[in-house]
Amino acid sequence: MHDDRTLVEARLKRVLDERIRPAVYPESVPLDVAVWHAPGEPVPVAEGLAAAPEPIEVGARWGAPWGTSWFRATGTVPEAWAGRTVEALMDLGFDENMPGFQCEGLVYRPDGTPVKGLNPRNQWVRIGAPVEGGEQVRLHVEAASNPVILDYHPFLPTQLGDKETAGSAPQYRLERMDLAVFDETVWQLVIDLEVLGELMAELPVESARRWDILRAVERALDAVDLQDVGGTAAAARALLAEVLSVPAVPSAHRISAVGHAHIDSAWLWPLRETVRKVARTTSNMTALIEDEPDFVFAMSQAQQWAWVKEHRPEVWARVKKAVADGRFVPAGGMWVESDTNMPGSEAMARQFVHGKRFFLDEFGIENDEAWLPDTFGFAAGLPQIIKAAGSKWLLTQKISWSQTNRFPHHTFRWEGIDGTRIFTHFPPVDTYNCSMKGSEIAHAASNFKDKGVARHSLAPTGWGDGGGGTTREMIAKAGRLRDLEGSATVVWETPERFFEKAEAEYPNAPVWVGELYLELHRATLTSQAKTKQGNRRSEHLLREAELWAATATVRTGFPYPYEELDRIWKTVLLHQFHDILPGSSIAWVHREARRTYEKVAEELDGIIDAAQRALAGEGSAALLFNSAPHGREGVPAGGAGTPLVEGEAALAPRVNGGYVLDNGLLRIEIDARGLVVSAYDLGAGRETIAPGQAANLLQIHPDFPNMWDAWDVDEFYRNTVTDLVDADEIVPGEDGASVRIVRSFGASRVTQVLSLAPGERRLGIDTEVDWHETEKFLKLAFPLDVHADRYASETQFGHFYRPTHTNTSWEAAKFETCSHRFVHIEEPGWGVALVNDSTYGHDVTRTVRDTDSGTTTTVRVSLLRAPRFPDPETDQGVHRFRHALVPGAAIGDAVREGWRINLPQRRVTGSREVAPLVTVDQDAVVVTAVKLADDGSGDVVVRFHESHGGRTRATLTAGFETAAVTVTDLLERPLAGSATPGRDGDRVTVPLRPFELVTLRLKRA
Repeated sequence: MHDDRTLVEARLKRVLDERIRPAVYPESVPLDVAVWHAPGEPVPVAEGLAAAPEPIEVGARWGAPWGTSWFRATGTVPEAWAGRTVEALMDLGFDENMPGFQCEGLVYRPDGTPVKGLNPRNQWVRIGAPVEGGEQVRLHVEAASNPVILDYHPFLPTQLGDKETAGSAPQYRLERMDLAVFDETVWQLVIDLEVLGELMAELPVESARRWDILRAVERALDAVDLQDVGGTAAAARALLAEVLSVPAVPSAHRISAVGHAHIDSAWLWPLRETVRKVARTTSNMTALIEDEPDFVFAMSQAQQWAWVKEHRPEVWARVKKAVADGRFVPAGGMWVESDTNMPGSEAMARQFVHGKRFFLDEFGIENDEAWLPDTFGFAAGLPQIIKAAGSKWLLTQKISWSQTNRFPHHTFRWEGIDGTRIFTHFPPVDTYNCSMKGSEIAHAASNFKDKGVARHSLAPTGWGDGGGGTTREMIAKAGRLRDLEGSATVVWETPERFFEKAEAEYPNAPVWVGELYLELHRATLTSQAKTKQGNRRSEHLLREAELWAATATVRTGFPYPYEELDRIWKTVLLHQFHDILPGSSIAWVHREARRTYEKVAEELDGIIDAAQRALAGEGSAALLFNSAPHGREGVPAGGAGTPLVEGEAALAPRVNGGYVLDNGLLRIEIDARGLVVSAYDLGAGRETIAPGQAANLLQIHPDFPNMWDAWDVDEFYRNTVTDLVDADEIVPGEDGASVRIVRSFGASRVTQVLSLAPGERRLGIDTEVDWHETEKFLKLAFPLDVHADRYASETQFGHFYRPTHTNTSWEAAKFETCSHRFVHIEEPGWGVALVNDSTYGHDVTRTVRDTDSGTTTTVRVSLLRAPRFPDPETDQGVHRFRHALVPGAAIGDAVREGWRINLPQRRVTGSREVAPLVTVDQDAVVVTAVKLADDGSGDVVVRFHESHGGRTRATLTAGFETAAVTVTDLLERPLAGSATPGRDGDRVTVPLRPFELVTLRLKRA
């Protein structure tokens, strides 16, 4: 037989595009349309429905950037259509290639009942099936004219990302507002042909199955009368029935489809628009659930559920019913799909506390899975947090975006820093917006790396980010793929059911130890410095507020601010979303975030001040309140007292220019350029700075990645570097032993103060940058005379090690990484820590010196970037950073100094010292939270972990009379299977493994 395959395939494409798809709606009549443009921010539904609209014609332009327009569409069903299925077709000016990134609408009935969302791939509204002739139609559309930020030529700087700079030019053209007859048979024929055509294209050319499908498609196309598609569609379908009924082979890959609509809680739109995106999508999905009995939809992010409950109660009622029916599934058990690299220990824990508690309170449902398809890599401390929250599974997708190395598994057990293992799945479909295309299903099956030992994978199915979620077309395709030869099999299932099957079939899944590093989007550790500083400061203020409020409540009867703390925690957790904290959102988002963090700080400072004054009482004695988990200046952790400062520090001129700082522990030499050329540990007799090099060196690089401006830094940025060594001014500082250095470069200016305090083995580095560069990357470098093949980075509830070398592509790819409060580098017996109060990104490299063959290990912290997309003004303005170099530091010193720089001392006048509410006798054990139990019982909750990476036995002593002690999970519930801690009065002894996390609930007598 002659090979006519390409001829038939080309014929199929044209006939589908030009004849069969248009015949789905064979008849139509226009609707009468009027519009009212809301003058400012979105208005309540009742106000939009009651507004007086003006007529608008199809083809007219509408919609200023970020505006809201209320369309009213009215019409009459023709008498001739009686008994047929009729739908309204409403095209607001959509581009079908960009679902979720443009205008959207939510359709209402005149009484305010939501019907469904309008999206580029979902433009229909069912009027009736069947309808009555003469039926009157009236629909209202709340349309959002969100501008297109990420266009066909992506990453171009735009002012559209903030309503204050976006202008008022109409963004869209109204394309269609019709009533139309819907031909169900033709629509089904379209699905048949799409499924078979897409499957055919994925099969080997030499396979018999491919040719069976080709001939069946050819016969069906022959049966279609192109002038009467509706009249011949049934006959064409009949000719396809046989090839559509051939079952899959027993070894076929098995896909669990989960209805999904990944909605970024903010990104190329502000938070307020996400509230509406979620309402549109949930309206769509609850309507689809009513029509499709097999369909299951899962939605993560408790915050988004809470928005529906608060802002769209009419949609919420439908959601609650669908949840009760088991069809609309709360997923993930987190407040938002947060970044996991940068949130601190307690914040990461509270993501699960608040997320799981919301689903438990509202629905009585507890999530066993963490659901993070789009997060930019996963910190090594996360597994034990997931387990401590009562969950046991993790789903992610983003690792498929890695540029350098392909991850070796799709299903595996992920081991964290304490040894906890979490069963993890990474869907081989390589998208969290699966649309059931044949190419996607075939890719999932062929890409699956665990063949031979496992057969199941998951496919999150639906358009995200306001694209409307799963469509009826996706469900129809999945129905045909349920058991079809040549394809993986597809069945709709909940995440829970998938994980149960996947874990049961793969009990000996391979283990991956350590972080799940994304080899992409590394610059999210630096972009939008003020957002990151706001997060870090808020986390530590929350710690202080809970600690002092709990202490004051127990000691003085101070009213514990349960509601305020709950609300503030949720605000901070929301802003840890994986496009807010990473700095990858539009200008509007980060402008609002800065204001929000200012309000959070003001409110928390007020709580802290009130609690501390209640504790200190009236009086004039100067008391130091120590919020850190270690003693400071003679004041115990979590207590307040009179500080003791021993020793002194001196400033002297240096020969050949510059200054010397000396406090008897360290001698710091600052040369005439304002660079640190010596940091000598007097006790150890050891130099910190590599010979012939200088620390506190500001370096600037060009920064123009190939893609994803705010997200990415590409390794070639290192090829060009400028050392900022010229100083405008080097003078003694105003306070104690300190030196002030001023430098100018480009359009920017840096002021630094280097200081050495009495009795402290650390060099303080305060940096103020007035930053006005674009597409530049600013680093602060410390070349250290330390030979180390690894270094420690702090992460949640501990630290882990990364190599300093680049032996393999995996190590080389980690050229920009995350740490929390410290980086620590050590030779046996002597190390150096670099601690910070607000930066995350850093790099560590090693070289061997020609002069003495010694090793220089250089630590550089990332200060600022200046990408122009999606916020063209990223990081412009004044920034302040605090770092400290700690020579002679063991890992415990790094932990202590990291906490210290983030929890500056507070001085309050009063009359009485304050004993800690709880004390721990081991320096290696860090208390991360002291608070009252969330249930209002008055019980004291203490969370702590081993921080040095070794075993220990710690005794915790309560500063109040206790009646009982219980080991709990993060949600403060008794932890099943945990041993009862040894208790002697108000003392509790707990053994801890390396980095083990423990939560105790102390019942007050």
